[in-house]
Amino acid sequence: MPDPIISVSGLRGIVGESLNPYVAGKYALAFEALMPPGPFVITRDGRSSGTVLADAIHTTLNSAGRSTIDAAVAATPTTGVLIRQLRAAGGIQISASHNPIEYNGMKLFSAEGRVVPQNLGQQVLERYRSDEAVWVRYDKLGTRCLCKNTISEHLLSVTRTVDAEAIRCRKFKVLLDANHGAGALLGERLLDDFECQFTVLGGTPDGRFEHLPEPTAENLRSISEKVRELGVDVAFCQDPDADRLALIDADGRYVGEEYTLAICLDYLLRTASKGGHPFPRTRGPIVVNCASSRMSEDIAKKYGVPLFRSAVGEANVVDMMLEKNAMFGGEGNGGPIDPDVGLVRDSFVGIAQILDAMAARNKSLAELADELPRYAMVKRKAPVDLKQVPAMLDKAATAFNHLPCDRLDGLRINDGDAWVLLRGSNTEPIIRIFAEAPSEERANQFCDDVERALGVR
Repeated sequence: MPDPIISVSGLRGIVGESLNPYVAGKYALAFEALMPPGPFVITRDGRSSGTVLADAIHTTLNSAGRSTIDAAVAATPTTGVLIRQLRAAGGIQISASHNPIEYNGMKLFSAEGRVVPQNLGQQVLERYRSDEAVWVRYDKLGTRCLCKNTISEHLLSVTRTVDAEAIRCRKFKVLLDANHGAGALLGERLLDDFECQFTVLGGTPDGRFEHLPEPTAENLRSISEKVRELGVDVAFCQDPDADRLALIDADGRYVGEEYTLAICLDYLLRTASKGGHPFPRTRGPIVVNCASSRMSEDIAKKYGVPLFRSAVGEANVVDMMLEKNAMFGGEGNGGPIDPDVGLVRDSFVGIAQILDAMAARNKSLAELADELPRYAMVKRKAPVDLKQVPAMLDKAATAFNHLPCDRLDGLRINDGDAWVLLRGSNTEPIIRIFAEAPSEERANQFCDDVERALGVR
């Protein structure tokens, strides 16, 4: 059986091939052994395979003497909030995020309600490979209990960061595309609390995706058509575990994922320390990953705050946010991270902050996006054996040795106001090639040049 793909803070695999109940239980057991005493919160994103994997994880942990809290279907950021609220020792979210339906996975959370950092993730991997297991007698078994109210604390955490009354006054018309993932559970409550007129697509969390789950322009064409049909002000499109958010404006234009973080940043920094907002912030450092758009750099420079770039991966961003005492951060894949809510990428933070910006500034989503610095970003991928990636990066570095390169994460090649990043995926057997430039033509040309150098074109 092929191995699952194990990254900094979890694993993913094809159910029935690289991932099955035995693998899930074994990985959970390796994680549990390294954590302090206390219960574990277990959640899932709605995929049909999630129930089987959840049962295996609960049973394995209970058999090792660890009690578990079954929070059933919940968004990944909700899992982080629940762990803190219930004072759990850790948690596991069963999700393959944006991967196709045949995949599922496990994301590991610490007691702080964040995905585990790299050093702990490496220890889990080593213990998983060592095949260690410690079982308890019948009188020491852990128990499994059900958490009935999973979203109230998360809802409160999000709404208290924005001017909810200003949003309510606008009576926004909103389309929420949850695509049969976990997002509608809190998404509907949030939009209802904001007194929006809203339509939900794929609200039942059964994993029966109506389009491919990654919220890209190509995958969301049907949603753009629906926006024009319904005449809404904005469409919010989530991935299955609702930690990523893509935007579509009132004309049906795919604004995308990169603008989610950028619009949030611009609004928060614009209003910080100015007063007039019920929950004003103090301007401070920003952290984004090295694959995020240059827009974040420009915005930070505009407001005079430092911006730091981490390696790709939520755990890496959070590590640096804690190190730099950041006021906000995130990843350009539509994942804002607001420390006032939790140290997890959070689509609901994006929804609330963008509606707050639209209400406070009396601007449409299109106007908010169009006033930001404009770059074209191209995202490509090619199937590879991940073991080949280091040699491929070396090959590209040699081919482009006339340009500045860095190896913070994969290989980033800088060419004036354009850049390209090559890195092996943490979640799929592919190499990702991201390029950004002032024009789409130049970004595509940069990608073409890199693909030719690698021999994948």
